[in-house]
Amino acid sequence: MSTPSEAGHDRFEPGLSTIVDERRQLINLAYRLLGSLAEAEDAVQETYTRWYAMSRQRREAVESPGAWLTTVAGRICLDVLGSARARRERYVGAWIPEPLPDRTEWISGRAGGGAAASTDPADRITLDESVNMAFLVVLESMTPAERVAFVLHDVFRYPFADIARIVGRTPAACRQLASSARRRVRAAHTPVVPSAGQAGVVRDFKEAWEAKDIKALVGLLDPGATMTADGGGLVGTVLRPVEGGEAIARYLVHIADKAPGLTLLERTVNGRPGLVAQHSGVTVTVAAFSLNGGRITRIWAVRNPEKLRPWTEDGPG
Repeated sequence: MSTPSEAGHDRFEPGLSTIVDERRQLINLAYRLLGSLAEAEDAVQETYTRWYAMSRQRREAVESPGAWLTTVAGRICLDVLGSARARRERYVGAWIPEPLPDRTEWISGRAGGGAAASTDPADRITLDESVNMAFLVVLESMTPAERVAFVLHDVFRYPFADIARIVGRTPAACRQLASSARRRVRAAHTPVVPSAGQAGVVRDFKEAWEAKDIKALVGLLDPGATMTADGGGLVGTVLRPVEGGEAIARYLVHIADKAPGLTLLERTVNGRPGLVAQHSGVTVTVAAFSLNGGRITRIWAVRNPEKLRPWTEDGPG
């Protein structure tokens, strides 16, 4: 397996240049596989720990360092996905992938200090359609092996022969895994709405919410719309999805009544127009949207503070 960034690398002792060149690729891969920036960074850190745990002689013998790093990172993510299933069964309420800000709207680095913490994750995650919230939620419905095979092949264009070494199955089996995953994506019916069109609907939604205008909110929501919230048991929120446009509108107005002084900001969430809610200058909710036919069909509201670390300081108003 080879990656484009390997061109020109020193074949004998890959050093800092390999780490710099490959890290972004690995973070991009791990975030799509895991749906969590924190878990993705941990997986990539573990990948490099294993690289440097080898002797210099063994590292020099690796023909393609980028391929080695990708293979190890993929296997680590596969293991994490397996254990994550059990953890998420115990998770309080719904589990939603961790939302990412846009680099031009970046608010703060991850907690913990150091050079990596001050780096905008949007500089490391390519914000294309494969990280929009609707797509990531579909990925959550896949088995770990389906997800790895699909993301590596359909998003990163790795051949099935290479994927087989990561997943531990035959290339033919990996092809079937990717095909099954593709059917899940098609069944989800998540049409891509131009950003400008979605931004206008989200702006109208924000204004209607601020005005507590139930009729206007209902008009912007599909009658069969669903709102899912993720508090992780750490903050108060609904534990089950709110279904139906009118029920969502009434719930949102109820929230506005309970939290006076809530400030809504238009922000890019995972590459798509979304909203950030702040209370007393602190981000308390990041909302992503999916639209169809000019109306909102899905709202994902992330309230778990552990998933809002990149959003927790005041951003531009």
